[in-house]
Amino acid sequence: MRRLILSALALAGCSDLGQVGKAPDFSPLEGSYQHHAIYSAAFPEIADPNAPSDASSLWTASRASLLGDRRAGQRGDILTVVIEIDDRAKISNSSARNRTGNQSMSVPSLFGLPQRLDRELPEGASMEEAVDTSSSSAFSGTGSVSRNEQLTLRIAATVVEKLPNGVLRIEGQQEVRVNFELRELIVTGYVRPADISRQNEVTYDKIAGARISYGGRGQISDVQQPRYGQQISDIILPF
Repeated sequence: MRRLILSALALAGCSDLGQVGKAPDFSPLEGSYQHHAIYSAAFPEIADPNAPSDASSLWTASRASLLGDRRAGQRGDILTVVIEIDDRAKISNSSARNRTGNQSMSVPSLFGLPQRLDRELPEGASMEEAVDTSSSSAFSGTGSVSRNEQLTLRIAATVVEKLPNGVLRIEGQQEVRVNFELRELIVTGYVRPADISRQNEVTYDKIAGARISYGGRGQISDVQQPRYGQQISDIILPF
Protein backbone atom coordinates (compact mmCIF):
# COMPACT_ATOMS: atom_id res chain seq x y z
CA MET A 1 0.00 0.00 0.00
CA ARG A 2 2.83 2.34 0.86
CA ARG A 3 4.57 1.65 -2.46
CA LEU A 4 1.31 2.28 -4.32
CA ILE A 5 0.87 5.69 -2.68
CA LEU A 6 4.48 6.67 -3.38
CA SER A 7 4.14 5.56 -7.00
CA ALA A 8 0.98 7.62 -7.45
CA LEU A 9 2.65 10.69 -5.97
CA ALA A 10 5.68 10.18 -8.20
CA LEU A 11 3.53 9.94 -11.33
CA ALA A 12 1.63 13.08 -10.36
CA GLY A 13 4.89 14.93 -9.87
CA CYS A 14 6.26 13.74 -13.21
CA SER A 15 3.16 15.00 -15.04
CA ASP A 16 3.70 18.44 -13.53
CA LEU A 17 7.40 18.41 -14.37
CA GLY A 18 6.53 17.89 -18.02
CA GLN A 19 4.88 21.35 -18.07
CA VAL A 20 7.88 23.23 -16.68
CA GLY A 21 8.63 26.20 -18.93
CA LYS A 22 5.57 25.55 -21.11
CA ALA A 23 2.25 27.32 -21.39
CA PRO A 24 -0.83 25.23 -20.52
CA ASP A 25 -2.27 23.36 -23.49
CA PHE A 26 -5.75 24.05 -24.83
CA SER A 27 -8.41 21.42 -24.29
CA PRO A 28 -9.06 19.53 -27.56
CA LEU A 29 -12.49 19.97 -29.13
CA GLU A 30 -12.27 16.73 -31.06
CA GLY A 31 -14.41 14.03 -29.49
CA SER A 32 -16.67 16.44 -27.58
CA TYR A 33 -20.44 16.78 -28.03
CA GLN A 34 -19.87 20.22 -29.51
CA HIS A 35 -17.48 18.93 -32.18
CA HIS A 36 -19.80 16.05 -33.07
CA ALA A 37 -22.85 18.32 -33.38
CA ILE A 38 -21.10 20.80 -35.66
CA TYR A 39 -19.72 18.16 -38.02
CA SER A 40 -22.92 16.11 -38.11
CA ALA A 41 -25.70 16.80 -40.55
CA ALA A 42 -28.84 18.27 -39.06
CA PHE A 43 -31.90 16.06 -38.87
CA PRO A 44 -34.28 16.80 -41.74
CA GLU A 45 -37.46 18.55 -40.77
CA ILE A 46 -40.78 17.04 -41.81
CA ALA A 47 -42.63 19.48 -44.02
CA ASP A 48 -46.24 20.26 -43.26
CA PRO A 49 -48.34 19.30 -46.31
CA ASN A 50 -50.96 21.86 -45.36
CA ALA A 51 -48.48 24.73 -45.10
CA PRO A 52 -48.77 27.36 -47.85
CA SER A 53 -46.08 27.34 -50.50
CA ASP A 54 -43.88 30.41 -50.91
CA ALA A 55 -42.19 29.32 -54.11
CA SER A 56 -43.83 32.14 -56.07
CA SER A 57 -43.64 34.75 -53.32
CA LEU A 58 -41.14 37.61 -53.26
CA TRP A 59 -40.73 37.14 -49.51
CA THR A 60 -39.75 33.80 -48.05
CA ALA A 61 -39.28 32.67 -44.49
CA SER A 62 -36.11 30.74 -45.20
CA ARG A 63 -33.05 31.43 -43.09
CA ALA A 64 -31.16 32.63 -46.15
CA SER A 65 -33.65 35.40 -46.90
CA LEU A 66 -33.20 38.99 -45.81
CA LEU A 67 -35.91 38.81 -43.13
CA GLY A 68 -35.48 35.14 -42.31
CA ASP A 69 -35.25 33.77 -38.81
CA ARG A 70 -31.59 33.02 -38.12
CA ARG A 71 -32.02 31.92 -34.54
CA ALA A 72 -30.47 28.64 -33.52
CA GLY A 73 -32.93 25.79 -33.67
CA GLN A 74 -31.18 22.67 -34.93
CA ARG A 75 -28.25 20.55 -33.87
CA GLY A 76 -25.02 22.21 -34.90
CA ASP A 77 -26.40 25.76 -34.81
CA ILE A 78 -24.50 28.39 -32.82
CA LEU A 79 -25.96 30.99 -30.48
CA THR A 80 -24.56 33.54 -28.03
CA VAL A 81 -24.97 33.11 -24.27
CA VAL A 82 -24.95 36.36 -22.29
CA ILE A 83 -23.81 35.94 -18.68
CA GLU A 84 -24.44 38.94 -16.46
CA ILE A 85 -24.37 37.85 -12.83
CA ASP A 86 -24.75 40.52 -10.16
CA ASP A 87 -25.86 38.69 -7.02
CA ARG A 88 -25.82 40.04 -3.51
CA ALA A 89 -26.81 38.12 -0.41
CA LYS A 90 -26.66 39.06 3.25
CA ILE A 91 -27.77 36.74 6.03
CA SER A 92 -27.51 37.44 9.76
CA ASN A 93 -28.84 35.44 12.66
CA SER A 94 -28.33 35.12 16.40
CA SER A 95 -29.47 32.67 19.05
CA ALA A 96 -29.31 32.48 22.84
CA ARG A 97 -30.25 29.79 25.30
CA ASN A 98 -30.28 29.65 29.14
CA ARG A 99 -31.10 26.74 31.36
CA THR A 100 -31.06 26.35 35.14
CA GLY A 101 -31.95 23.27 37.18
CA ASN A 102 -32.03 22.30 40.90
CA GLN A 103 -32.56 18.85 42.36
CA SER A 104 -32.59 17.67 45.94
CA MET A 105 -33.42 14.38 47.66
CA SER A 106 -33.68 13.63 51.35
CA VAL A 107 -34.47 10.47 53.30
CA PRO A 108 -35.53 11.54 56.82
CA SER A 109 -36.98 8.17 57.70
CA LEU A 110 -37.11 4.75 56.08
CA PHE A 111 -37.74 1.95 58.57
CA GLY A 112 -35.11 3.53 60.79
CA LEU A 113 -32.36 2.95 58.23
CA PRO A 114 -31.29 6.63 57.94
CA GLN A 115 -30.77 6.85 61.70
CA ARG A 116 -28.67 3.71 61.71
CA LEU A 117 -26.60 5.00 58.78
CA ASP A 118 -26.05 8.35 60.50
CA ARG A 119 -24.15 6.55 63.25
CA GLU A 120 -21.73 5.07 60.73
CA LEU A 121 -21.27 8.26 58.69
CA PRO A 122 -18.53 10.79 59.49
CA GLU A 123 -19.36 13.66 61.82
CA GLY A 124 -21.59 16.25 60.15
CA ALA A 125 -22.95 13.84 57.52
CA SER A 126 -26.62 12.94 57.58
CA MET A 127 -29.09 11.05 55.40
CA GLU A 128 -31.79 13.68 55.93
CA GLU A 129 -30.37 15.59 52.91
CA ALA A 130 -28.87 12.77 50.92
CA VAL A 131 -28.57 14.45 47.49
CA ASP A 132 -28.61 18.13 46.56
CA THR A 133 -27.55 19.13 43.04
CA SER A 134 -27.82 22.24 40.91
CA SER A 135 -26.81 22.96 37.34
CA SER A 136 -26.90 25.85 34.91
CA SER A 137 -25.92 26.29 31.27
CA ALA A 138 -25.86 29.18 28.86
CA PHE A 139 -25.31 29.38 25.12
CA SER A 140 -25.04 32.35 22.80
CA GLY A 141 -24.17 32.33 19.12
CA THR A 142 -24.15 34.77 16.24
CA GLY A 143 -23.46 34.31 12.55
CA SER A 144 -23.50 36.37 9.40
CA VAL A 145 -22.94 35.78 5.69
CA SER A 146 -22.19 38.53 3.20
CA ARG A 147 -21.66 37.70 -0.49
CA ASN A 148 -21.21 39.84 -3.56
CA GLU A 149 -20.65 38.25 -6.98
CA GLN A 150 -20.39 40.08 -10.28
CA LEU A 151 -19.57 38.48 -13.61
CA THR A 152 -20.15 39.74 -17.16
CA LEU A 153 -19.26 37.42 -20.04
CA ARG A 154 -20.39 36.42 -23.52
CA ILE A 155 -19.73 33.03 -25.06
CA ALA A 156 -20.75 31.24 -28.25
CA ALA A 157 -22.45 27.92 -27.58
CA THR A 158 -23.46 25.09 -29.91
CA VAL A 159 -26.76 23.21 -30.01
CA VAL A 160 -25.62 19.66 -29.41
CA GLU A 161 -29.07 18.05 -29.23
CA LYS A 162 -32.69 18.84 -29.96
CA LEU A 163 -34.99 16.99 -27.59
CA PRO A 164 -38.33 15.50 -28.71
CA ASN A 165 -40.22 18.33 -26.95
CA GLY A 166 -38.26 20.95 -28.90
CA VAL A 167 -35.93 22.02 -26.07
CA LEU A 168 -32.32 22.57 -27.13
CA ARG A 169 -29.34 21.25 -25.21
CA ILE A 170 -26.41 23.62 -25.60
CA GLU A 171 -22.74 23.40 -24.79
CA GLY A 172 -20.11 26.11 -25.04
CA GLN A 173 -16.42 26.25 -24.22
CA GLN A 174 -14.06 29.19 -24.46
CA GLU A 175 -10.37 29.32 -23.60
CA VAL A 176 -8.09 32.35 -23.60
CA ARG A 177 -4.37 32.00 -22.97
CA VAL A 178 -2.38 35.01 -21.79
CA ASN A 179 1.32 34.28 -21.33
CA PHE A 180 1.42 31.20 -19.08
CA GLU A 181 -2.11 31.42 -17.71
CA LEU A 182 -5.17 29.87 -19.37
CA ARG A 183 -8.66 31.14 -18.58
CA GLU A 184 -11.56 28.87 -19.49
CA LEU A 185 -15.31 29.33 -19.53
CA ILE A 186 -17.73 26.43 -19.85
CA VAL A 187 -21.51 26.69 -20.23
CA THR A 188 -24.03 23.86 -20.54
CA GLY A 189 -27.79 23.62 -20.11
CA TYR A 190 -31.20 23.50 -21.76
CA VAL A 191 -32.84 26.35 -23.68
CA ARG A 192 -36.30 26.87 -25.11
CA PRO A 193 -36.24 28.17 -28.69
CA ALA A 194 -38.77 30.84 -27.69
CA ASP A 195 -36.26 32.32 -25.21
CA ILE A 196 -33.69 32.98 -27.95
CA SER A 197 -33.86 36.62 -29.06
CA ARG A 198 -33.90 37.87 -32.64
CA GLN A 199 -30.19 38.62 -32.19
CA ASN A 200 -29.65 34.89 -31.60
CA GLU A 201 -28.80 35.49 -27.94
CA VAL A 202 -30.02 33.95 -24.71
CA THR A 203 -29.36 35.12 -21.16
CA TYR A 204 -28.07 32.75 -18.52
CA ASP A 205 -31.19 33.08 -16.36
CA LYS A 206 -33.24 31.41 -19.13
CA ILE A 207 -31.01 28.32 -19.26
CA ALA A 208 -32.48 25.39 -17.33
CA GLY A 209 -29.97 23.25 -15.47
CA ALA A 210 -27.28 25.80 -16.26
CA ARG A 211 -23.73 24.80 -15.42
CA ILE A 212 -21.35 27.76 -15.65
CA SER A 213 -17.70 27.30 -14.84
CA TYR A 214 -15.17 30.11 -14.98
CA GLY A 215 -11.65 29.35 -13.87
CA GLY A 216 -8.16 28.84 -15.12
CA ARG A 217 -4.99 26.85 -15.03
CA GLY A 218 -1.38 27.77 -15.33
CA GLN A 219 1.49 29.01 -13.23
CA ILE A 220 -0.54 31.46 -11.14
CA SER A 221 -3.32 28.94 -10.46
CA ASP A 222 -0.75 26.29 -9.46
CA VAL A 223 0.83 28.61 -6.91
CA GLN A 224 -2.57 29.34 -5.36
CA GLN A 225 -3.32 25.63 -4.85
CA PRO A 226 -1.82 23.63 -1.93
CA ARG A 227 0.56 20.83 -2.82
CA TYR A 228 -0.59 17.20 -3.08
CA GLY A 229 1.08 16.26 0.20
CA GLN A 230 -0.66 19.05 2.05
CA GLN A 231 -4.06 18.12 0.58
CA ILE A 232 -3.58 14.47 1.61
CA SER A 233 -2.45 15.41 5.11
CA ASP A 234 -5.47 17.72 5.54
CA ILE A 235 -7.75 14.80 4.71
CA ILE A 236 -6.01 12.10 6.78
CA LEU A 237 -4.90 13.97 9.90
CA PRO A 238 -7.73 14.41 12.43
CA PHE A 239 -6.23 17.60 13.93
